[in-house]
Amino acid sequence: METKPEVTIEDVEKLDVRVGTITAVEEIEESRSLVELQVDFGDESRTILAGMKGERDDPAEVVGTQALFVVNLRPRQMMGRTSQGMLYDIGYADGITPVLAVPEAPVPNGSRAG
Repeated sequence: METKPEVTIEDVEKLDVRVGTITAVEEIEESRSLVELQVDFGDESRTILAGMKGERDDPAEVVGTQALFVVNLRPRQMMGRTSQGMLYDIGYADGITPVLAVPEAPVPNGSRAG
């Protein structure tokens, strides 16, 4: 497995990765891969689009699950909807069925990773 180019700790610190609880999953009918997640970050709720549709038989099975999200990405328009962050998953870049990056024990929503 090839490693990406070296970065500094300052580069890593630019990412704001936080724990959020997925409170709802809505299928986007016109998309083959995207679903719309509603995510509770404690002090706010955000809409985050994720390409989970083809990865799970029932994407709604993740409702109630805490996971990691990048929250300081510029909002992005996809399929006529706005995504306010990115779900952090494990495996997609390696061509395996992705799984959620989750805390080993419950933590307060909005807790920072790193």
